[in-house]
Amino acid sequence: MDIEYIKNGDYFIPNIVLPPSEQQSIGKYGRMRMDYLKEHRPIIYNQLILSGKLYNHLIEIEQICQERLDRMIPQMKGEEGVSEALKAADQMKWVRKMNNIRNRAEEMILNDLIYN
Repeated sequence: MDIEYIKNGDYFIPNIVLPPSEQQSIGKYGRMRMDYLKEHRPIIYNQLILSGKLYNHLIEIEQICQERLDRMIPQMKGEEGVSEALKAADQMKWVRKMNNIRNRAEEMILNDLIYN
């Protein structure tokens, strides 16, 4: 392994450079995962940073969370009978039910993927 060093005063510091990666936006769930790792799992966070895999991990978490949310919400809507007919008849009831469904689905995702 060929390691390059930079002299800083009397010390030689390894010149560690992260490999280039694609720039893709990290969404809400990726940022939440990063904050969780930083605060509660610093060893895993540092390992991911030093190996250059943190960014890819966060992108993957974001995609998985979005896919699960997109699958869970329609399924829960069907199970609870939330439909366009309800939306036309009683909009506030529809909004309450949809907010409830979204919050429950998000809570399950957070517990399964973000905070473990």
